[in-house]
Amino acid sequence: MRVRTVDYHTGGEPFRIVPVPPVEIAGRTVAERRRFAIGDPAVDGLRRILCFEPRGHADMYGGFVVPPDDDGATLGVLFWHKDGFSTACGHGTIALGAWAVRSGLAPAPEDGAADVVIDVPSGRVTARVHRSSGRVTAVDFVSVPSHHIATAVEVPTSRGVVLADVSYGGAMYAQVDAATVGLPVTPSAHQELIALGREVKRALGEEFYGTILYERLGPLHHRNATVFADGELDRSPCGSGTAARVATLAATGELAPGEVLVHDSIVGSRFTASYPAGDVVRPVITGMAYPTGEHEFVVDPDDPMTPGFVLR
Repeated sequence: MRVRTVDYHTGGEPFRIVPVPPVEIAGRTVAERRRFAIGDPAVDGLRRILCFEPRGHADMYGGFVVPPDDDGATLGVLFWHKDGFSTACGHGTIALGAWAVRSGLAPAPEDGAADVVIDVPSGRVTARVHRSSGRVTAVDFVSVPSHHIATAVEVPTSRGVVLADVSYGGAMYAQVDAATVGLPVTPSAHQELIALGREVKRALGEEFYGTILYERLGPLHHRNATVFADGELDRSPCGSGTAARVATLAATGELAPGEVLVHDSIVGSRFTASYPAGDVVRPVITGMAYPTGEHEFVVDPDDPMTPGFVLR
């Protein structure tokens, strides 16, 4: 089997795009295709091949391009990581928008912006791609409506009881102020951040996608480490996680409509985020994605290491 991919990174977080998956992914909608993929050995096996070592690694992320739900979208996508198929992915949406314009799949002006509408399992999102002199310069991720769910939920951990705010930004996130447990959001503390993020997620239940450990650098300037799935650490500021943070800050009154949150990642990359006035909070998150390579992966039928392995 041969599999062609186009690889991008958004703020340092990988996104492996599979434009034409070499397996059948059945379903009328992207949400149905996700349910099919979860239970189908061929589709899930392809995820493992592209995500696991030796072709990937424990923090790999990617997506299978699939047909959209209807003619209102440019494409659909099934997001995946080492533990399965996620419902939303902001950094992946940013990468897909840049790729769709750069590849010619979606038309865009030489100077100006174009919307690439994408169906994802949690709904319909938009990647608004900005270009200058034919070059992609930024991508806005227009998220699904996001909302705050709970404040100061007590979560028992090995570091004592921590308080977590809970919000939905395409996926469910618990948000913890890292300073309250004595942790800096820096690369030197990444192992401790991952361990705590896993504890919080495990304590709250499987419906939670991840834990956001954040620190305040200034008014509306935060740095975060988002730990999702089973111990994956987002190198970017996390798109859906940023949407969840916007929902929380909007609910607490810290972020008003039109104000901008500067949201940095543990490796120093940056998203900016805001939301327009209205009856719902619909975050708009701006970042940038860059291509890192094009690959044709080969699966030898005699290879005993197929589909691969994960070391975490």
